[in-house]
Amino acid sequence: MNNSFGTFFRITTFGESHGKAIGVVIDGCPAGLEIDETFIQSRLDKRKPGQSSITTSRKEDDKAQVISGVYNGKSTGAPITILIENKDQRSEDYDALKDAYRPSHADYTYEMKYGFRDHRGSGRASARETVARVAAGAVAELLLKHAGIAILSYVSQVGNIKCGKEYTEMDLDLIDSNIIRCPDPYIAKQMIELIESVRDKGDTIGGTVTCITKGVPAGLGSPVYNKLHPALASAMLSINAAHGFDYGGGFDSIHKNGSELNDVFVNENGVIKSLSNNSGGIQGGISNGNDVYFRVLFKPVSTLQMEQKTVNSSGDAITINPNGRHDPCVLPRAVPIVSAMAALVLADHFLQNKAARLNGIN
Repeated sequence: MNNSFGTFFRITTFGESHGKAIGVVIDGCPAGLEIDETFIQSRLDKRKPGQSSITTSRKEDDKAQVISGVYNGKSTGAPITILIENKDQRSEDYDALKDAYRPSHADYTYEMKYGFRDHRGSGRASARETVARVAAGAVAELLLKHAGIAILSYVSQVGNIKCGKEYTEMDLDLIDSNIIRCPDPYIAKQMIELIESVRDKGDTIGGTVTCITKGVPAGLGSPVYNKLHPALASAMLSINAAHGFDYGGGFDSIHKNGSELNDVFVNENGVIKSLSNNSGGIQGGISNGNDVYFRVLFKPVSTLQMEQKTVNSSGDAITINPNGRHDPCVLPRAVPIVSAMAALVLADHFLQNKAARLNGIN
């Protein structure tokens, strides 16, 4: 259960950072869906390591191998298994850390829970695991396209450098025009310079990814314990280094009165809509037909290229200076992971809704 996510559209991921492969089994994908492997690969390419000067130098092709559940390019209704081989492990980089509890890592907590741990690249706790989520999320996106649902994510803040515009004011086609994946070219340049400066000091930095889902029909999500926004929050906070989630007006809502924040409904030519979208497309835990949008806060990566004091499994004070290859900032590679997890949540709730109503959702 700890390695599975979803109810109707359910995934189970497997594999470790320095194992032979990472993979995912997708159960519940309807039969007859065209499985575009080129599209799946395009999503994996956005997440793969070694893609720019501000990401880890680990080199992985991350080629997706669809080994079950697809015949003649379409899903059969059977579980879909996708495998991604690991090819550029350097386990020896972690030999000196075998008994060390690295600050802010999962070393200590994993050992307390399981009694031992895979120290090579953090094993199952590594963000390498998210490659499987991105593959599964791509399949979910293919399903959602049939419902007219599209998902876009971008970096909206790095450190104290923040996009000053709302997503509705920017050209989102520019997201992939730079290596930080920010649609504001002027702000993107400042973000990249900040990350490079932090990287050169051996340090790391965090920030925020904004996700927008367009075309979400009204009615996704259920009261009381299956609301849409907690499902999204749970999905996002399961991502490595994710430390915060808010949607719609979010934490900025505390600066407004209710009269300023309420989304007023109007009838325009027989179509009911709201004049604003401070609710982030969700009211009462159920989508209302507006864009569903939210933000995910990512903390700085815990592995630093500098000396740090800690203790080992015997409780002895030690000093470590990791030699592994790590991202100075996770944000550009977190963008496709956020989109993938959003797709998995929406695909799951879309299929739940079709089962909840006699005539389903068109």
